[in-house]
Amino acid sequence: GSNVLRMSSDVQIKPKTAAQKSKTSSPLTCSPEPAIKLQPKPSDKLNPKTIDPFGVYSRPTSAFAATYAKGGIPCRLVHGSVKHKLQWECLPETVPFDPLLLTLAEGLRETKHPYTFVSKEGFKELLLVEGAAEKAIPLLPRLVPVLKATLAHADDGVFERGLDALVQLSAVVGPSLNDHLKHLLTNLSRRLMDKKFREKVTVTLQNLEQYGGKATVAIIKSKIPTYCSI
Repeated sequence: GSNVLRMSSDVQIKPKTAAQKSKTSSPLTCSPEPAIKLQPKPSDKLNPKTIDPFGVYSRPTSAFAATYAKGGIPCRLVHGSVKHKLQWECLPETVPFDPLLLTLAEGLRETKHPYTFVSKEGFKELLLVEGAAEKAIPLLPRLVPVLKATLAHADDGVFERGLDALVQLSAVVGPSLNDHLKHLLTNLSRRLMDKKFREKVTVTLQNLEQYGGKATVAIIKSKIPTYCSI
């Protein structure tokens, strides 16, 4: 009788012990998929090969990242055999510049793919649409601070994207940028000290002068006295 009781006791204990073990080990052995389904995040919509859902970058770091994660950017990356390109869900001409141009400018500060490509290419292509100047000029008071933050970024790639975006914007809005230019020149002046960026910053300043007109020279020289007009 005591043997039977002991055996039944063992039977009861063993499944319980196994369950305890499985509970302890499950977080280590379970695949990411069930965890994602139980705790969905905006970043789960991103390509898992690109963004690690358990990494630091799983949380949106800017307005662009948050909007992109929700599917709010009306274009997507298409992988080509030679180079990548954007595919727009609707004609860029029909997309409101406010807030998309500002959101794409925010995305210039991202350092992860596909954010980097989509924001840079999207910003450029949006400024190429017909009537871009009329749409972009009213946004300059809000757009320039975003570009200023991009040009102040420590990451070299972010800074270069900021330079490209500034030239693209200047080409579209022309002299209208002059009223806001002084806010951007301090960061450009700082990077002029860096031999790696001296040439590219100089070319950027020359482009600003070309698109902004004669008044631009005085503005540039007020912040960068060593600048030589083209």
